[in-house]
Amino acid sequence: MNQQQFSLQPFTPIPHLDLQIYGKIARNHNTLGINYIFQGDLEKIDIPTPADIPTRQHELWQATCFEFFLGIKHSPRYWEFNLSPTGDWNIYHFDDYRQGMQEETAIPSLPFTLHRQPETLQLTLQLDLHKFIAPEMNLDVGITTVVKDVNGVITYWALKHSGAEADFHLRDSFTIDLMGIS
Repeated sequence: MNQQQFSLQPFTPIPHLDLQIYGKIARNHNTLGINYIFQGDLEKIDIPTPADIPTRQHELWQATCFEFFLGIKHSPRYWEFNLSPTGDWNIYHFDDYRQGMQEETAIPSLPFTLHRQPETLQLTLQLDLHKFIAPEMNLDVGITTVVKDVNGVITYWALKHSGAEADFHLRDSFTIDLMGIS
């Protein structure tokens, strides 16, 4: 198993919000596990209400949204995963940097669990990668989050911000390596 811990940083400082976003990601054979934890002033964050029946939705990044990116090492191809606290989700495939965006139809559902306590919000996902990533492929991973506060201010959190503007698609911000099976 290949497991790593992570901690996300906001693109710009947010003095009015005491929040940490951290977690762990693991690849065991060809199953990906990711666990995000928001800890701090959750009452200051606009956390959407869970949907009765979560579905695939577009533009989830317009509100608080957990995200991650998987790229094939030494290839321009990558996937963007959007996970809303509502339970709604989407996966997009890209041929290159922001090029050829299409929904990834190999994954018909993306069930994850969300657990909320007064100062902690935790999201856990287990994903079988076999339908679109071969087990021997090495992956570059970018872990990100969009946080919308109760005043409507949106902030962007990532492992690394390397652009002049917040841009989760920049490949040099995919700083976690998850090795495939040799």
